[in-house]
Amino acid sequence: MYALVTQLSVWAIPFLLSYVLVYALYKKVPVYDTFIFGAKSGFGTAIRIMPHLVGMMVAITIFRESGALDVLLRLLRPVLDLVHFPAEVLPLSLLRPITGSGSLAITTDLIAQYGPDSYIGRLASTIQGSTDTTLYVLTVYFGAVAVRNTKYALKVGLMSDFIGVIASLLVVWFVFG
Repeated sequence: MYALVTQLSVWAIPFLLSYVLVYALYKKVPVYDTFIFGAKSGFGTAIRIMPHLVGMMVAITIFRESGALDVLLRLLRPVLDLVHFPAEVLPLSLLRPITGSGSLAITTDLIAQYGPDSYIGRLASTIQGSTDTTLYVLTVYFGAVAVRNTKYALKVGLMSDFIGVIASLLVVWFVFG
């Protein structure tokens, strides 16, 4: 199983990129011109989302620096021990829906401390790849296009993040034991 997962991960991105390019050529899409148009549009979007991004980063910093994260970890430790979820990975699971760069920093620290082939390193990597920055997406992208009613998007996004963490735990346990 490990060899299969390794081979799939090696070939997945080159295959997808090749497929998109071949399909675009087949459909006679001007690939380079389309890319340049997207890059120009992306620059304007980056300018529009800047205030939302700054607000989100300030909120994340306050949450981490105030010690609220540490208090939450202490409260949840008995439940984590019950379900055999490493407490070291909980900050990643909690911050991943909020911040991509913050969760990447936590993942990097976990991999540096425990190693990429450790259970914690694999679980952190799988969570990082299986979940999304839900609150960031809602704040920045919905804010950029002035979407105000995000009630259902928030519920579905956070639920999918929770399921992604549980699925990551199960997959890492099953594949890497």
